[in-house]
Amino acid sequence: MTVRTRFAPSPTGYLHVGGARTALFSWLHARKHGGHFILRIEDTDLERSTPESVNAILEGMAWLGLDYDEGPFFQTRRFDRYDEVIKELLAAGQAYRCDCSKERLDALRGRQMRNKQKPRYDGRCRARDVDPEQPHVVRFRTPLEGATVIEDLVQGRVVLPNSELDDVIVRRSDGSPTYNLSVVVDDMDMEVTHVIRGDDHLNNTPRQVQILRALGKPLPVYAHVPMILGEDGARLSKRHGAVSVVQYRDAGFLPEALLNYLVRLGWSHGDDEVFTLDEMLEFFDLSDVNKAASRFDSEKLLWLNQVYIKSSAPEHVARHLSEQLGRLGIDPTTGPDPVGVALAQRERAKTVLEMAENSVYFYQDYDEMDVRAASKHLRPVALEPMALLRDRLASLGDWSAPRIHDAITGTAESLHLKLGKLAQPLRVAATGRGVSPPIDVTLELLGKERALQRIDGALAYIRARVEQG
Repeated sequence: MTVRTRFAPSPTGYLHVGGARTALFSWLHARKHGGHFILRIEDTDLERSTPESVNAILEGMAWLGLDYDEGPFFQTRRFDRYDEVIKELLAAGQAYRCDCSKERLDALRGRQMRNKQKPRYDGRCRARDVDPEQPHVVRFRTPLEGATVIEDLVQGRVVLPNSELDDVIVRRSDGSPTYNLSVVVDDMDMEVTHVIRGDDHLNNTPRQVQILRALGKPLPVYAHVPMILGEDGARLSKRHGAVSVVQYRDAGFLPEALLNYLVRLGWSHGDDEVFTLDEMLEFFDLSDVNKAASRFDSEKLLWLNQVYIKSSAPEHVARHLSEQLGRLGIDPTTGPDPVGVALAQRERAKTVLEMAENSVYFYQDYDEMDVRAASKHLRPVALEPMALLRDRLASLGDWSAPRIHDAITGTAESLHLKLGKLAQPLRVAATGRGVSPPIDVTLELLGKERALQRIDGALAYIRARVEQG
């Protein structure tokens, strides 16, 4: 049997990190078993579904690298197929028309709640002959006896008495199919073998199982994964901060770091924290997913992102750095190769956005120096050493970090200065701030012309201080 999994988001907003984790688990299971991963857009909610949300989902999937073998399929393009199955259920007596008014159903629900009963349809139209030309819905005829049993890979055995289920609507009065019908037909037609989704769908599963059985189709294997909570224990939502995959991209997270973090929410392999994609594929198993909900820890994700920035190939980080520079309005071709910048800055940044913000001076001249750094390091006492160093640097034919380092140390030694007494004023001159990568590397990346111009600016600043007394 070929394993076939699917990710089926509703395009009513962004790709949530919870949805991304479900997609990851489905993708991993399919890839691990040499199967197929399907993307399906469940857009039957015509009022809330938008093209912008579809694009956000596709954009998020592409950034994460969760490639799909089939799709994207859109439910709104399959209405004829759903109608065909509903007619089949009606002909077999597995479904029936219901013309109960909203007022009657509201009154029924009110009585049941006052009597502390579980609200459910009372089956009034089960034996009635409802005119198909008049407004009506179609309901599935739920078995009245017995129980529906689900052997869930994550939740274990789930047993629900059929008496607790009502006759769910499968077609609305406007002729559109409901979720429970369309998802069953899609999974059936697409031959999905494993349905991996959030445990908020667990209460829908008995109804879907019953519809599949009524149609005489085999059941997929179900795996309902636990929800993700915020750090306060409430369900993860916008009030906890970024929850959209694209938000994490824009905030400077690497996709590998987010995937690594998401796979560990509810799944573990010993005490390991960092996994390459190949290791995820090797170790991941649905049977190892925990039942309990997981808490989203932003600080841990930030730590993991920094691990990936430090350990990933500089070329890979540089691609993301270039994108971040672009978002800051900076053309990466106006300065040093972003690969070199990524290599120089990777020990000092927790996100690629932070790396980009800390690297602006490589690509644009700064308007103002950090006041505290300039006041502390660009003092009159630094004028002679900086002027001498400027001349030595100007004479270099090989503008490389080793030669720049030799010029700095040689100047410091000739003046009997500690290296920091020269390196720090030079750093402020070159970058406008008091912190940067090693100063020889920083100057090499800046380039000779830009570095000398900035040193000249710093010398002018010091001379102005001297004149002011």
